[in-house]
Amino acid sequence: MKIVILGAGQVGGSLADTLAHEDNDITLVDTDLERLRDLQERLDIRTVHGMASHPTVMSQAGADEADLIICVTSSDEVNMAASQVALALFKTPTKIARIRNPDYLKHADALFRTEACPVDVLISPEQVVCDYIRRLIEHPGALQVLDFAEGHIKLVGVRAYEGGPLVGQELRFLKQHMPNVPARVAAIFRKDRPILPEGNTRIEPGDEVFFIAASANIRAVMSELRRKEVAYKRILIAGGGNIGFRLASSIEHRYRVKLLERNPERCHHLSEHLNNTVVLQGNASDQELLISENIEDTDIFISLTNDDEANIMSSMLAKRLGARKVMALINNPAYVDLVQGGEIDIAISPSLATIGSLLTHVRRGDIVNVHSLRRGAAEAVEAVAHGDRNSSRVVGRNIADIDLPEGTTIGAVVREGEVIMAHRGLVIEAEDHVILFLMNKKRIRDVERLFQVGLTFF
Repeated sequence: MKIVILGAGQVGGSLADTLAHEDNDITLVDTDLERLRDLQERLDIRTVHGMASHPTVMSQAGADEADLIICVTSSDEVNMAASQVALALFKTPTKIARIRNPDYLKHADALFRTEACPVDVLISPEQVVCDYIRRLIEHPGALQVLDFAEGHIKLVGVRAYEGGPLVGQELRFLKQHMPNVPARVAAIFRKDRPILPEGNTRIEPGDEVFFIAASANIRAVMSELRRKEVAYKRILIAGGGNIGFRLASSIEHRYRVKLLERNPERCHHLSEHLNNTVVLQGNASDQELLISENIEDTDIFISLTNDDEANIMSSMLAKRLGARKVMALINNPAYVDLVQGGEIDIAISPSLATIGSLLTHVRRGDIVNVHSLRRGAAEAVEAVAHGDRNSSRVVGRNIADIDLPEGTTIGAVVREGEVIMAHRGLVIEAEDHVILFLMNKKRIRDVERLFQVGLTFF
């Protein structure tokens, strides 16, 4: 696929890295020449220096031959203008744009359509991150929570603790422990090394275990791997920017929420637009302030400012002062693995969360959902099976007979809303939603081809 990416920031650069390793023809455009040189030295991509929305620059980037253009510059206006130029001058088939400003998003239905601003797929990073955090709040103890098949099934990552019923036992005993709760372990990461789960695989303390189950059964499976955690009630959010505001607004009706913001004017705005959230003016690194707000009684402290260092330090302080759990928003991906799992329970990378949303729209072959596991180490994919036994490589076949790429497993199937755990004898039917796990992201093209319908496949 020929793809033009406008913007070489964290998201654009990481996306170029991911897609370039999958045999795509990638061209990256940015005004930062040094950044482009650095990426071109590391990746097999073309780069074009210039303003992303200028017709001459887009022409040099090959917009007239591109299958897809992804607009992820730091400016909403440039992304919108580039989408219009791509359609009007180059007839680019698919245009994806990242839009951050809530004022544009409020009028998205009217603004982002062919006769106005022709954006085919709209990505709002703040909303993506907000939804990601909200799912973590709803599942205490989870490291990652991902939805598939319109919420019928979830993939959850947890850290296995000494004393968990399944810890130290082989995976084949999972069904004995929970005979009435269908579930499957999809992936295990042990000391940063991926392990493809088999029946005789033993879960060890400290393993990051990813399992899949129907949404209603998630808590039951989590209790087999770690100590059961009490639901969160008291939440303190540091940072009243777009993400902090969206998060508070989405959870204030279910939890006791306090929102800490330094800027007095922003505090006034927040207090006017939030109904049940206590808005406080102050610095999240102010020890006396945290103590006065009973940080030791806080179930979860979430630092969401634009400053990585401030988020890390305030989260560490909150944890040492007694907060039960802490999360920190980390924009620099290099910091994520350094801080998560110590005093900071969960590090959230906006760029990785956004890339997952973008990849969903880049994949081919009836791929309808893509999520990165463990900060990009692997992928979970939802594909829809189409066709019949003659036109499809999967429909009408037992899972045992499907020629899956190396390091790829099928975890579950969702059929007309029913969740079915994968087993060797399960026959895939047309319109099944199949959830797959890839330990090697380079095999994604093989998975795409597997689910593409042809005239005849014998």
